[in-house]
Amino acid sequence: MKHGKKYLEAVKLYDRQAQYDKEEAVAIVKKLATAKFDETIEAHIRTGCDGRHADQQIRGAVVLPHGTGKTARVLVFAKNAKADEAMAAGADYVGAEELIPKIQKEGWFEFDVVVATPDMMGVVGRLGRTLGPKGLMPNPKAGTVTMDVTKAIQEIKAGKIEYRLDKTNIIHVPIGKASFTEEQLADNFQTLIEAIIKARPAAVKGQFLKSVTLAPTMGPGVKLNTARLA
Repeated sequence: MKHGKKYLEAVKLYDRQAQYDKEEAVAIVKKLATAKFDETIEAHIRTGCDGRHADQQIRGAVVLPHGTGKTARVLVFAKNAKADEAMAAGADYVGAEELIPKIQKEGWFEFDVVVATPDMMGVVGRLGRTLGPKGLMPNPKAGTVTMDVTKAIQEIKAGKIEYRLDKTNIIHVPIGKASFTEEQLADNFQTLIEAIIKARPAAVKGQFLKSVTLAPTMGPGVKLNTARLA
């Protein structure tokens, strides 16, 4: 992969093989964000889990204290009083069966998170093949299948993010923007890592955090000292 001049200059700012403490890593990663837009800072956490086993799956959600720097667009599947409640709570879109063809046939995806009341999961289930691969399927573990739609919407708008293993047993999540202060990014990262350590499946033996890297959207990654995170 060929990298641009800015990327190559950024790599000279630090030792790519070294492992840094959280504060140092955050300071470096802010300097690596040299794009003309406000880059997202992401955490990439490689775990000792084997996601092929159901008892080693990790999936959950956490509210970042300083948000993500982006206001999520929320779609709620609900009816009657719960639909009214969702609108009042600030949902961007609320609907039921009528949204199925719009999403399936028209390719409508102007939303970032999907929330559903439990009675609507039969309807939402029909969108499994469409929403599933995009990571948009509502899930009770993430708090997106709930009767308390007000709480779900408020938390998502406040900066709630979902974390889950991908096929390579890595968790990829945003922890803020390059414009955030070092303290804000460090706070967000600490909240995230504590939630993931707490979510460690009992079936996982040996080292849980194999590697943790922070990286801006367009820049190289900075490795963290995992021994100091556990």
